[in-house]
Amino acid sequence: MSESAASGVRSMSVASAFGGMRSVTPVVFRAGCPDCRGRFELTASALRLVIGATSRTTFYSFTCPECGASVRKPAGERIIELLTGGGVSTLRLHSTL
Repeated sequence: MSESAASGVRSMSVASAFGGMRSVTPVVFRAGCPDCRGRFELTASALRLVIGATSRTTFYSFTCPECGASVRKPAGERIIELLTGGGVSTLRLHSTL
């Protein structure tokens, strides 16, 4: 690492900053199917989050890996926080202005 005498700011390369990382554990989410009552874990890529203007138009969806049903469930603030933090693709249907 180097240090700038004038600012006291240290700089480092990307390679040295992430040099100790070996792998990243993928985030998994527990879910259930209302049709077949199956319980399973899904990766972020298996889920979709849609954020609408109201609670009725804000939901997450996935395809049940056991029966193939298309599942859509409401998403409150906590679910939105967990899914976005876990890397789930998000579609916003309204402006955040």
